[in-house]
Amino acid sequence: MSGRIAKAFASGKKTLVIYITCGDPSLDVTVDVVLAAARNGADVIELGVPFSEPNADGVAIQRAMERALARGAGLPAALDVCKRVRAAGCEVPLVLFGYYNPVFVRGAEAFCRDAKAAGADGALVVDLPVDEIEELTVPARAAGLDIIPLAAPTSGPERLKRIADLQAPFVYYVSMTGITGAALKGVPDVALKVAALRAAGAAKVAVGFGISTPADARAIAEFADGVVVGSAVVRVIEENPGREPAAVAALVASLRAAL
Repeated sequence: MSGRIAKAFASGKKTLVIYITCGDPSLDVTVDVVLAAARNGADVIELGVPFSEPNADGVAIQRAMERALARGAGLPAALDVCKRVRAAGCEVPLVLFGYYNPVFVRGAEAFCRDAKAAGADGALVVDLPVDEIEELTVPARAAGLDIIPLAAPTSGPERLKRIADLQAPFVYYVSMTGITGAALKGVPDVALKVAALRAAGAAKVAVGFGISTPADARAIAEFADGVVVGSAVVRVIEENPGREPAAVAALVASLRAAL
C-alpha cells in the first residue's frame, strides 16, 4: 500500500476525509471546491458520483445528487473532474464514492482502468458488500486502484475479519445504521467497533456518518485514524451560492484545526 491514500494515513496526523458531490452546483465549481478543500487541510477527498437512487444518503446529499444529475453529471463527469484536479497540480488522494450500478454498466475492468487513468486513487462502493467485492477488487488490483471497504454497527466478528483481510489503505466505518446526515451519537460504541476492527487486522480506520462539526471530529479522532465529513460540506455548498469554494475552505480549515 504505497499509493496516495496509504501515504495520507501514514502521515502521523489524524486524517481528514472530505466528501463532495461531483457536479453540484457545476463541474467547474466542483473542481474549485476540491482545490480549496485540499489547500485548507483535506487529506483525502471523496468525489460522490451522482446516482438516481442514493439509498444510503440523507436529504442533503440526495438534493445535491438531484441537482448534479439535472446538469448531466455522472460517472464520466466525475472522471473528468479527476483529470482537471490533477491538471491543476493537486496531489490530494481522490476516491470515487458511489453506487455499483454505474460501475456495472461501464464494466468493472473498464471502470478501474478509466478511474486510474483519470487520476483517481481509489473507489468506495456503498452497496457492494464484502461477499461480492472481489468482482471489483480483482480488476482494481490489476489497475493499481484501491478499493475502500465499509464496516457497519451490524458487522459481526467474522465479517470484520473478512473486511480487514482486504488490506485496504483504510476501512470506512459507518458510525450508525441508517443514512447520512443524522446527528452523531453513541460515540463509546463507535470506539468499541473501531477497536474490534483493529483487533481483526485493519491497519487504519476512518469513521463517517454524523460528523459535522469540529467538536464531532475531535471526539472521533480520539480513537479513530481519520474522520469523514460529507453532509456538512454538501450543506455548506448548497447554502453559499456563488462562494462555494470559500465556504468549504472555511469549514475544512475549522475541522483541520480541531484535529
